[in-house]
Amino acid sequence: MIHKKFLKSSFLLPLLFLMSISVSCQKKNKTQKPVLNEHKNIIVGANETEAYLDLLKNKNVAIVANNTSVIFKNDSSKYEHLVDSLLTLHINITKVFAPEHGFRGKADAGEVVTNSIDSKTKLPVYSLYGANEKPSSEVLKNVNMVVFDIQDVGVRFYTYISTLHYVMEACAENGIPVIVLDRPNPNGHYVDGPIVQSDFKSFVGMHPVPIAYGMTIGEYAKMINGEKWLNNGIHCDLTVIPLKNYTHNSTYSLPLRPSPNLPNDKSINLYPSLCLFEGTNVSCGRGTEMQFQIFGSPSLPKDSYKFTFTPEPNFGSKKPKHMGQECYGLDLSKTKNLDHLNFSWLIDAYHATSQKDVFFNKFFNKLAGSEKLKNQIEQGLTMEEIRASWQKDLEAFKTIRKKYLMYP
Repeated sequence: MIHKKFLKSSFLLPLLFLMSISVSCQKKNKTQKPVLNEHKNIIVGANETEAYLDLLKNKNVAIVANNTSVIFKNDSSKYEHLVDSLLTLHINITKVFAPEHGFRGKADAGEVVTNSIDSKTKLPVYSLYGANEKPSSEVLKNVNMVVFDIQDVGVRFYTYISTLHYVMEACAENGIPVIVLDRPNPNGHYVDGPIVQSDFKSFVGMHPVPIAYGMTIGEYAKMINGEKWLNNGIHCDLTVIPLKNYTHNSTYSLPLRPSPNLPNDKSINLYPSLCLFEGTNVSCGRGTEMQFQIFGSPSLPKDSYKFTFTPEPNFGSKKPKHMGQECYGLDLSKTKNLDHLNFSWLIDAYHATSQKDVFFNKFFNKLAGSEKLKNQIEQGLTMEEIRASWQKDLEAFKTIRKKYLMYP
């Protein structure tokens, strides 16, 4: 605490203020913690307890959740997990379903997530990633209501929307209503990218949508229903608890990392453009503390790719690509935030690599949603030419999208 006599000093107060800013910035740069929500008036669906609590009373409830499924307190730095909060309110939660990365959000990308018992609540946790992407009728037996509450980032190959699809489908087949607690899309300010072709449908691309689809997860759930994408066109009994004070142009900084390798705002903004490197021999920074803010490979020329890093096992990746090898690449952490996809880094890396024959792997076409993008890059098309090739399909998607938007 500052003594009263110091408050009278016209010199010391500005000095203390500048020092506090300096220390704050140094800590922020060192830890790379995400900036808190700039629009503090935005209220997430989970916080609208009065809107859905009566729907849960006297029901056997299953929750689809991970580490982002929280109810915020006075500000976004204080929160309580949705499961803990509902148990306190005497809602009968019988089980939890966990997506990729697990209930507590600690598993690697693609890592098998097994069924378990949550150590805090003692609730059974059923994995919805790997061999059991869709809840079985047996697991759903005696469940009267399913609540889905997961923070999405608005990118087609981010698998939480695929989990949403299978949850809705299983519940529709078993006559169980679903409540989606809506959350902002940090990449909701633009729509861009190639559309998934039917022959390339997979868990990283289940629907004919672009890479960045510009919808909240609640809006997306409505589109899954409305476009009859569920098995045999069945309809899920769906309720979306909407956000308050949100638009698609709202700037929203996630208070909690949505997955282990998206640690901050910059990584989330670059993720739609850089994730296609996952389908190549280039690292996106897994095994460092700058995931999806840098890229590099031992096979890129170090005279033009002068930023270096060496991936090592860490919280986000136990066995990162090029582990223990020096990678040459670029640091994009200071670049201007994107409002469109940028594949120029990918295109340039392909033309610069000394290993073109092994640059792409089998995963690339799944991420891209077709063979077309890979062929275009190999043929030497520019970013502008590639972008022009998907515009017709993109405009058609935007027309469909409009039907399901809940926010301006």
